[in-house]
Amino acid sequence: MRVPRMLTVTLAGAAVLAPAAACSSEDPAPGKAPQAATAPAATPTAEQPTHPFTGLPGSARRPVLAVKIENTSAGKPQLGLKSADIVYVEQVEAGLTRLMAIFSSKIPAKVGPVRSARISDLHIVPQFGKPAFAYSGAQTKMLPHIAAASLFDVSDSRAPGAYFRQPGRYAPYNLFANTKQLLAGAPKASRAKDVGFTFGEAPAEGGTPRKFFNVKYPAARFTFGWSEKAGKWLIWQDGKKDMAAEGGQLAAPTIVVQYAKTERSEFHDKNQSYTPLVHTTGKGRAVVLRDGQAFKARWSRPTEKEGTVFTTESGEPMNFAPGQVWVVLAAPKPVIP
Repeated sequence: MRVPRMLTVTLAGAAVLAPAAACSSEDPAPGKAPQAATAPAATPTAEQPTHPFTGLPGSARRPVLAVKIENTSAGKPQLGLKSADIVYVEQVEAGLTRLMAIFSSKIPAKVGPVRSARISDLHIVPQFGKPAFAYSGAQTKMLPHIAAASLFDVSDSRAPGAYFRQPGRYAPYNLFANTKQLLAGAPKASRAKDVGFTFGEAPAEGGTPRKFFNVKYPAARFTFGWSEKAGKWLIWQDGKKDMAAEGGQLAAPTIVVQYAKTERSEFHDKNQSYTPLVHTTGKGRAVVLRDGQAFKARWSRPTEKEGTVFTTESGEPMNFAPGQVWVVLAAPKPVIP
């Protein structure tokens, strides 16, 4: 049986941030492309207004809600991620990862588990204007930075009535939130606007066919597997299917691996493990996964208030496939043979 080629990316800077932890379980079965029962989303026509975060039909510009969500096995399955427009993967202490989900076009009733904020969040959210930002706690010396950031604070300390403990889960992985109440706590939250994404047909040239694409962090491993039937990249973490609390495997038509400088910040946890700071302004390289292909790309974001623009290596717009977008923030060491 022919084993499909797999592309592995090892993140730089691991020695600075945390020692590597063992990854368990196995990747998807060799020789088989992942399958899913979900039909691919219809591509909107040029005449239809589309949402700036997803490229899908819908002209409504609802308020933007950003939520920090747990991303270790103790907090899975997560609730609400399937409805997110954009999902950011960020490295945190000990080489693990945490998610920041951006909601606007579709806002689920409940989300969680909600976890604490990190300094990198504050550098990502300004491109959305001044969104509602939901999180549970932060280091004391980071609180002034949150207060000065371009966001409306709807954390569990500022909007306690929006949060609840989910039965059947244990603390701190059982804190969930009602989104209607979160947004009620930020009535002036910015509405969705252009953040630099473009949607449409894939570039005619430059794509490398892939069935799988791996991204490794010091203590976490993601596998994105293309499903022709679903028209999406199915997601595995540490060799296990990344399942949603609503049912089904998490998946997205576009995965962006954005290589960004990652270094120690001034913050650290109680075990003296330093918090990584991901620099999401400036320029860098990226790999865009869509339609079963990997495209080399470039990204640019001049200031924090501006969106992130992705282009092909020749400088043309790097179109995403309409639908949810995962932005995987990784230290810069891309390799595509």
